[in-house]
Amino acid sequence: MKKTKMKKLLLPALLSLVILAACDSGSNTNNSGNKEEPEALQEAPVFVADSAYKYVEEQVAFGPRVPNTAEHRATLDYLQSKLKQFGATVRLQSFEADAYDGTTLALSNVIASFYPEQKKRILLAAHWDTRHIADKDSTDKTLPIDGANDGASGVGVLLEIARVLGAAAKQPNVGVDIILFDGEDYGRPQDDPVYDGRHWYCLGSQYWANNKHQANYFAFYGVLLDMVGDKDAVFPLEGASLRMAPSIQKKVWTIGNQLGYSQYFKFTEGPEIYDDHIPVNMDATIPMVDIIDLRSATTFFPQHHTHADNMDNISPATLKAVGQTLVQVLYQE
Repeated sequence: MKKTKMKKLLLPALLSLVILAACDSGSNTNNSGNKEEPEALQEAPVFVADSAYKYVEEQVAFGPRVPNTAEHRATLDYLQSKLKQFGATVRLQSFEADAYDGTTLALSNVIASFYPEQKKRILLAAHWDTRHIADKDSTDKTLPIDGANDGASGVGVLLEIARVLGAAAKQPNVGVDIILFDGEDYGRPQDDPVYDGRHWYCLGSQYWANNKHQANYFAFYGVLLDMVGDKDAVFPLEGASLRMAPSIQKKVWTIGNQLGYSQYFKFTEGPEIYDDHIPVNMDATIPMVDIIDLRSATTFFPQHHTHADNMDNISPATLKAVGQTLVQVLYQE
């Protein structure tokens, strides 16, 4: 596909509002969400946890999916092949972006569409690249990480959802678009002595939000997955989602609780995170919420941006909770 050039992607002016990168977090409060009588759950297909786990494992087996590497290119081929195998119409959005360290990154967003005849569409997303440095580790800080949770877990869930949709005897009443964003995690470390507040994260979503894969594309709403595989994961109400797409966030969390996953989906307000949902909300004007593992106002999962972010910490039970919730969300429409 024709490549286009994107120079020095900067964060929107909204960042003055204390929104932090998916590698940094902001303030927190303890407000509880309102609880009302939920609607009855519709019949929905089964999300297979072991299948999702296998897709996470297969991504990690390629090695760190760092842009401009052979591992990154091999994973890209794998993702396209899998999505086509599941019956999706797959498009590749390739572009170049300048990173904070002067590197020109060859990036590709992978876009998979189901049920193109449906005008009402739901957007599901995750990032498929991995961190190029282990900046939170005590050793080998300049080497890339496996990114089993931070990257591969969300993609694994979406691949299993794609398999479910492709095999379903009854399709949902909406079209579904899955976007795997690239270049999410190639940002400047916060402890960098020249750190200037420009995180340089979320390059793929920034590009897509300003260059949609289809003219006049619009989704009714979107759900972003980030770090959704850890055995002790907790998903509070991420602050930016609560501010910009509260009804969607309430819908998703309520369904998660109805399905019995209250240990994961917490009606507690969390910090605002600068993640791929921010460009989608602000630039693409599509309301999108972020399901992201947030343990407190200042921490993600313990292995975040370290070499310990590997398959040892990935739980099929967590993948199941997130994946089955999203399948149910689609079939509630």
